[in-house]
This record gives sequence, C-alpha cells and structure tokens, in this order.
Amino acid sequence: MSPVIVCLWILAAVCVVTWVLSLLTKEYSWVDRIWSIIPVVYVWVYAIAAGLTDPRLDVMAALVTLWGARLTFNFARKGGYAAGGEDYRWALLRSRIAGWKWFLFNLLFIVIYQNVLIFLFTLPAWTAYEHPSPFTVLDVVAAVVFLVFLIGESVADQQQWDFHAWKAAEVAAGRQPNPRFLQSGLFRFSRHPNFFFEQAQWWVFFFFGAIAARSVLQWTVLGALLLTVLFIGSTIFTESITRSRYPEYAEYQATTSAVVPWLPKRRRLAATAR
Repeated sequence: MSPVIVCLWILAAVCVVTWVLSLLTKEYSWVDRIWSIIPVVYVWVYAIAAGLTDPRLDVMAALVTLWGARLTFNFARKGGYAAGGEDYRWALLRSRIAGWKWFLFNLLFIVIYQNVLIFLFTLPAWTAYEHPSPFTVLDVVAAVVFLVFLIGESVADQQQWDFHAWKAAEVAAGRQPNPRFLQSGLFRFSRHPNFFFEQAQWWVFFFFGAIAARSVLQWTVLGALLLTVLFIGSTIFTESITRSRYPEYAEYQATTSAVVPWLPKRRRLAATAR
C-alpha cells in the first residue's frame, strides 16, 4: 500500500477520535494535543516505506521527531495534556459561537480542517519518497537551517516560560508585574518569535521535497502556505485578546515586528520627547 494512502487512513482515524473526544469531554483542544505527535507518525510512514534507506527521508523524519519532542514537552509543561487544559481561545470563541454553529465550527474547522492541514504540511515527505535522489549539500544546508529554527523556537518558548513564572511569583507576592507581558529577549525583535520559527521549520521541510524533485514548483507547498495563513489568523485573534487586557500592548505593536524578527522602532514617547 502506498504510504500516502496509509497516512490518509491515519488522518481519517484521527479525525474521528478527536471529534468524538471533543463531544464526550466538551473540551476542544484534542487536535492541539496530537499536533506535535501525528506529524512525526506521518513522516516516519514515508521513511519506513522507503525501507529506511533514503538518507533524505531519514533526516526529515529525525528532524520532525526532534520538532515533535520539543513541542510535546513545551505543551505538556503548560498543562496542555491535563484535564481542563483547553486552549483559552477555544473557550472564548465558544462564548461567541453558540449551538449548532459551534457544532459545525468544531467539526469542520477544529477537527477536519486542522487535521487535514497537518496531513498537508507533512506531504513534502511524499514528494521526497516519489523522487528518490542523492543526498546533497543543499540537504545539509536545509537540515542545519531547520535546527537553527528549532533552537530559536526553543529559546523563545523558554523565555516565555521564565517570564510567566516570574509574573506568577510577582502576583503571588502581592505585587503588580511590570511589564505585564514579555518584551525582552527574542520578544524585543518580534512579538511572536515562536510563531516565526514554527512556520519557518515547515517551509524548510517543504524545501527538502523540492530538493528531491529538483524544483520548487511543487503543489505540496500548499501545506506550508495554509499553515502560514492559519498563523496569521491566530496572531490577529490572539493579539486582539491581549490588547483588550493590556492597553499598553498597542505601543508594543507600534514598535515591534509582528512575526518576522526585526530591529525594533523607537518608542513613540521617546521619539516625542526628543
């Protein structure tokens, strides 16, 4: 059986399981909980189908395994796998979308669309499987760049973890945290550096398939493209929540790049003073 067919069967099973669990538990983060696991399964399906003899596919599988291990660890320490560990954004959306509309949103977007998206952004492994070719210097460069982005995301997540630990300690001590949201480290150059590094890794993953096929004109770019679109929507929604909580976030938005790390602009207050 073709590995892509195997992955399609896995996709169908995961859709059913995550949908049923969401109905039984009334929690809607089940796709979030498998987000770092199922891509690893998909890529290893292609690598194993090639007999673990294709260096490119083996490297792709190893890199995605590292990606998955890191993301799973970060999600777990934030309580994502615990009962009640639902993403706060789903709860907010549920308060705005009621009844049958939420039922359809859960089925069509949270379950089906997001699971299909996971399947799509791992499809460059199928491209590599369909175009076996020698492992090249370009593959080495892609692997190194992927690891750099992986390290970048790890650093961003750790900085965020440390900040929230400090913030919780300040609140527990009866003090008002200042600042109230993270603006230092990598977050000085991007409001969402973890989002940037996450997307960048999957664009590099696409290029592995392009290297195998010796052309970037591959329809499997659709996965990385749709993932970027999803992150754009998620960023806009997340920032609307943050800005409603912290009015000073508007100043941060005005001086700091949204996603792609870049040198910050001068703060408007400082510029006015001059």
